[in-house]
Amino acid sequence: MVKTASSTRSRISGGMPPGAGARTRAAYAMLWHMPSDLTLGDAARAIGVSVDTLRRWDRAGKLQTTRDERNQRRVPSSEVERLTARPPRHAAGDGLSARNRFSGVVRSVEVDGVMALVEIEAGPHRITAAITRDAVEELGLTEGMRATAAVKATSVMIEKGDG
Repeated sequence: MVKTASSTRSRISGGMPPGAGARTRAAYAMLWHMPSDLTLGDAARAIGVSVDTLRRWDRAGKLQTTRDERNQRRVPSSEVERLTARPPRHAAGDGLSARNRFSGVVRSVEVDGVMALVEIEAGPHRITAAITRDAVEELGLTEGMRATAAVKATSVMIEKGDG
């Protein structure tokens, strides 16, 4: 069976994961406009690997290619789609890159000198963050209000609201 750009388009547009984020929609849009097969260089750029890697994959049988009239390798767009498929990730939201976000209710705010301890109950979790007194005052953090703890590496950041 020969795949055409139109059959690939309909399969791709219908196969978008539920709840796909902006990045996923952009990737699917790029694939939607992709020709039915690509040069080795274009495929390598789309997948994010080198041309040499694609040649090795072809020789090892990990990549299906065809040859054009000049005996140049061509990579079907379906192969590019297969090799770039990733499980959907939840969006970080609000311009923060942190993916570990715990929305919940502030259970305690203890201010002492220039530092403060803020405890958030997020479902079954209790998150305690040591933040500055200024941050507590700027966010207006009080017991009972909604807040989100964003965990990034060894730091915990607090943001006001549902996040």
